[in-house]
Amino acid sequence: MRRDLRQASFADGLVNQRAGRNGWLDEIGKLINWSAVMTLLDPIYASDEGRPSYPLLTYVKLLLLQQWYGLSDPGLEEAVDDRLSFRRFAGLPLDESVPDHSTIWRFRQELAAHRLAEALFEEINRQLDVRGLIVRQGTLIDATLLQASVKPPSVKEGTVSERDPDAGWTKKNGKSHFGYKAHVAVDEGSEIIRTAILTSADLHDSQPATQLIRGDEHAVYGDKAYASQDLRDRLADAGIADGLMYRAARNKPLKPWQSWFNKAVAAIRAAVERRFGIMKLGYGFRRVRYIGLVRNACHLHLLCTAINLKRALALAG
Repeated sequence: MRRDLRQASFADGLVNQRAGRNGWLDEIGKLINWSAVMTLLDPIYASDEGRPSYPLLTYVKLLLLQQWYGLSDPGLEEAVDDRLSFRRFAGLPLDESVPDHSTIWRFRQELAAHRLAEALFEEINRQLDVRGLIVRQGTLIDATLLQASVKPPSVKEGTVSERDPDAGWTKKNGKSHFGYKAHVAVDEGSEIIRTAILTSADLHDSQPATQLIRGDEHAVYGDKAYASQDLRDRLADAGIADGLMYRAARNKPLKPWQSWFNKAVAAIRAAVERRFGIMKLGYGFRRVRYIGLVRNACHLHLLCTAINLKRALALAG
């Protein structure tokens, strides 16, 4: 059984009259049809025995708060217990206790196991699209490296980690990196992240490229890592304008028009770099938090959902 948290106390009514500096949480609460989100959570099992569990939507909102404020599981428990605005957003009345950090951890494990973080990300984007916030003028594709949460294998580069065998090695600008790679597709104009894929760092940027292309955009823009004839042919067949930068080859320098084209595309692509900047500088997502591809992919989708919601709030305002 689950607790019914819909009944607000008199004290809750008094407190809710003042939004405070975190009033934007209330605005996000109004932005989304949360009942549609609830239908996604059916695969998560709830025991009929023992202490009544909290509504699953409460856990979803707690995990969003965790992304926005960069909190650990214990830190999230403490912050929600202390902040009225957090309680209000999560739907936790003043006379209810806060889910403990181990319960929050178990819920996130269930999300990862059922790939529901990705489903949540898609549902939120569907609702933002209904509101007309996704432009489809173009899709900006790119990838960024993320450091593993464990130390790199000490034997030699290329060795598989016993602690995190899903992480991999790659080189960028002559420097070795061990961890993962986040591949994203960003909507030109709105800067909403439309697709997010996590892979081992050793997967080349171009390999998940077709999964990043939505098929409903007018153009696709990418840097030189995506400069393959196969991808250009796919875009042409789909009737999508080719905004992929050109790469010089040995004994085959770029033509003047290709150099000009690359500069024009670089200016358009700046929006995807801003999204990565927000991820890494604003949310500290330079390294993954967890061990394994499944758990870290869950985190990536939760983070992108949180980023999109704040972006949508700015666009809707």
